[in-house]
Amino acid sequence: MIYDVIIIGGGPAGLTAGLYAARARLNTLIIEKGADGGQIATTDEVENYPGAPEDSTGPSIVARMAKQAESFGAKRASDEIVEVDFSDKIKILKGKKEEYKAKSIIIATGAVPRTIGAPGEKELTGRGVSYCATCDAAFFEDLEVFVMGGGDTAVEEAIYLTKFARKVTIIHRRDELRAAKSIQEKAFKNDKIEFMWDTVITEIKGDAMLESFVVKNLKTGEEKEIFPDEDDGAFGIFVFVGYLPATKLFDGIINLDNGYIVTDDNMKTNVPGVFAAGDNRVKSLRQVVTATADGAIAAVQAEKYIENNFEE
Repeated sequence: MIYDVIIIGGGPAGLTAGLYAARARLNTLIIEKGADGGQIATTDEVENYPGAPEDSTGPSIVARMAKQAESFGAKRASDEIVEVDFSDKIKILKGKKEEYKAKSIIIATGAVPRTIGAPGEKELTGRGVSYCATCDAAFFEDLEVFVMGGGDTAVEEAIYLTKFARKVTIIHRRDELRAAKSIQEKAFKNDKIEFMWDTVITEIKGDAMLESFVVKNLKTGEEKEIFPDEDDGAFGIFVFVGYLPATKLFDGIINLDNGYIVTDDNMKTNVPGVFAAGDNRVKSLRQVVTATADGAIAAVQAEKYIENNFEE
């Protein structure tokens, strides 16, 4: 089968693209390798998505998006694309399970959390080191946790973690936060949150679980090893230091800028019939609202591309 549109990725951008494409009566397939939602699926509280109910969570918004796309006829596939061929008019995607063909492609692969790069980090991921507060906060009920980062996400997640942890320490490499002032104010007012300025984590230690970690003050050069409270016996590190676009698959095929896909305002890449939407493309603001806008534009442009390049 040759689809009109195949969308790679089931986050807000991909699901919105699927909704718009299917509603336009295009034969649409959304391919997602894991769970729907991308980064928003790990967000507990969504306050800035226009019109969303006050109690909206990332997963609840994503569930509604997926249901809406499917209600218009968007088909779904659970597969991981490992190779692409965009050289001909009909695009080919090779997955671990199947091969797919389409007249147009929308890349909505999003981004993945950036790591600190400290020794021991990879080995202890899921064993005391986490990149998702909503996934793992409950494991640290009444314990102490440390949050690495100083941007919006880091501070918001630190605030969320105070619902579970006894104490939350934000470790930031600068002497002031980069988060929006309104978010900073909430953090400074929270009695459970403390700050460790001008500091980075240089090593993470542990066998089966996180046992300690080493921090370094960038101004004084002083290093210190931090252990859990004796009464606790355990603690956690949450890392929020940015994201990396999930675009390695397209390197050398599509124009990239520092890993992000270069598009015009209509989400067009340098390859005719291939569009990109969401956090994986070059843009000034990466939020759910801009991802959904990207998805809508990409789908409308894919429809126009098909109309102009394929005869009925």
